[in-house]
Amino acid sequence: MKTKITEDLKKAFLSQDTLRTSTLRMLLAAIVNKEKEKRYKISKEKPNLSQSELAKESELQDQEILDVVMSEAKKHKESIEAFKKGGRKDLVEKEQKELAILQKYLPEQLSEEAIRALAKDTIAKLGATSSQDLGRVMGALVPQTKGKADGSTISNIVKELLTSK
Repeated sequence: MKTKITEDLKKAFLSQDTLRTSTLRMLLAAIVNKEKEKRYKISKEKPNLSQSELAKESELQDQEILDVVMSEAKKHKESIEAFKKGGRKDLVEKEQKELAILQKYLPEQLSEEAIRALAKDTIAKLGATSSQDLGRVMGALVPQTKGKADGSTISNIVKELLTSK
């Protein structure tokens, strides 16, 4: 996945697409930072590794890269909301365009109806009856929707379903 992002960055740079170039550079910087964190943690756990072994072990797997992309997308969504409240339409548009670029690296997002159906099924399986069961339901539901739905959306749907029981 990192290779694909790097290739897309090169294409964007050559085609002089400044928005895509800056967005992908930001994403790659976040990935490199995550790799550095991982390398530091591994170097503390296994101090006898050679530099090449350490570099190889600290490379992020596709799922870890997906987590970084999701994190960056979430930051953009939060920025969009903040800029909307501040009345900054210019910045809202820029953030939305950057978010659209990032979403191309995320799996197909679940519709609200699909999330609702999964939530109802999970609630039924767990026998959840009140908002006190929110944690159990979320614990079972989030792994099923990882990367395919926003956590706050899932939480809102589950809360709604549990309070309507």
